Amino acid sequence: MNTELEEKKQANTDKVAEEKETKLAQEQEKKTESTPKEEKKESVSKEQDSPKRDEHTDKLNEAYNKISELEDKLIRQNADMVNYRKRKEDEVNKMLKFCNEDLIKDILPILDNFERAISMERTLTEEESKFLDGFKMVYSHLQNVMEKYDVKMIDGANKPFDPVYHNAILAEKREGVPSGMVLEVLQKGYLLKDKVIRTAMVRVSE
Repeated sequence: MNTELEEKKQANTDKVAEEKETKLAQEQEKKTESTPKEEKKESVSKEQDSPKRDEHTDKLNEAYNKISELEDKLIRQNADMVNYRKRKEDEVNKMLKFCNEDLIKDILPILDNFERAISMERTLTEEESKFLDGFKMVYSHLQNVMEKYDVKMIDGANKPFDPVYHNAILAEKREGVPSGMVLEVLQKGYLLKDKVIRTAMVRVSE
């Protein structure tokens, strides 16, 4: 009787152990089957992510290139603005520097007339000479005004002819004088600061 119970008990124990082994084997098989699937899923996921990363990189590069183009454009625009400002400043300074040019040009013929009148002093009578003294005073005042505005007479007599400052209207041969020398100033020339506003009319040697 005891022997039968022990045999039954042993059989149950063996059965339980066998079931455990079977269960463990099944779980191991499931793990083995699931591992390749998971690896495959990870591989597919990486393959799917790769185009996204490439697209993201392309967009970043495009953005960097756009920023670089905008920076270059801004630098050029700033340089253009600086150059434009300098040109405008030069134009304004030049305009202010020579703003009286037209007025002075209109005064020059008046000076010429005064000089012609004064040059006739030897031919005038005593009474006429009294009027000439008034002419001289006005002429002297005009000369002072010219000097105030930096108007200078061009020095021409006994100087080499220079087409920048001289306008040759007569030429003659003269012994002992080399060719191209100014023999006589027929009408005075003038400078306004460093600009020729009227060339001197001269007679030159041949």
